[in-house]
Amino acid sequence: MKALVVDDSKSIRQIERKYLEEMGFTVVEAENGEEALKVLKENPDVRLIILDWHMPVMNGYEFLKAVRAKPEWNEIKIMMVTTENQQKSVIDAIMAGANEYLMKPFDKEMLENKIRYLLEGSL
Repeated sequence: MKALVVDDSKSIRQIERKYLEEMGFTVVEAENGEEALKVLKENPDVRLIILDWHMPVMNGYEFLKAVRAKPEWNEIKIMMVTTENQQKSVIDAIMAGANEYLMKPFDKEMLENKIRYLLEGSL
């Protein structure tokens, strides 16, 4: 199963990549939403997106809305991973089509549990 990690922090992408690969995922990366849209078009087999909120060029919320506007990407599970802890932001993300939400900082177990819950039945 393929996952896309979208975060402007290279170190966060590396951590998430390591955890996902240990779970058996093939991982592709992007450092902002605009780049992530290109990566998604080139990788139609992506089934999971781990998405940061705050990024330059195109933020996670804008990317989320762009993905959910395309019917061919409706089945992709999207988890927002961010320091953004305002309740309104969480609600906005869920309303825009995020399937799950994880607060930074997180550990491997927290990420794995969220992903397993999110993909239950597809792993």
